[in-house]
Amino acid sequence: MKRLPHRNRALLCALTLMVALLPACKKKEEAPAPATPAAPQPAPAPQAAPVQKQHSSAQAQGGGQGDFKARRDPFKPFLEAQPQKPAEQQGETLRPKGDELPIQSFEVSKFRVTGIIAGIKENRALLVDPQGKPYVVQVGMVVGNHQGRITRITPSSVEVVERYRDEAGHVKKRTIVLTLAKKR
Repeated sequence: MKRLPHRNRALLCALTLMVALLPACKKKEEAPAPATPAAPQPAPAPQAAPVQKQHSSAQAQGGGQGDFKARRDPFKPFLEAQPQKPAEQQGETLRPKGDELPIQSFEVSKFRVTGIIAGIKENRALLVDPQGKPYVVQVGMVVGNHQGRITRITPSSVEVVERYRDEAGHVKKRTIVLTLAKKR
């Protein structure tokens, strides 16, 4: 038997399919049934009781189908976050002592400014701690063990503002200026 090319086989399959489905596409018309008086229909047979009683999980958890008050909201967290007061109102430092960064373990006056990097948008400075470890800092960073913030970096100095409470409980500011070391 000779094999047909692939294109011919596909065409032959398509034609066979169309011939097979052609009689099924015709619309059958039925003659209208003669009108007969409506006879009472027999009552439906009673259904057998189900083998196992069906239970709904909504009814079992208390309440009807629309009662969701007793259920927990799945989108709420298990623990509610307590709002924290700002550190100045609590009378504490911004970070607990055990959670300090290395740059926050020395007094601000102990740092040396060894370089200032002038940028297009903002300046950065290179601070060296008493142990000799360098840090690149920018405006807004926290420096020192009293949580001083860098407020300004000029071409020759770095200004740090520390907030503290005096004996009367008033919040005071102290500005510390670290100057760039002169070239020898």
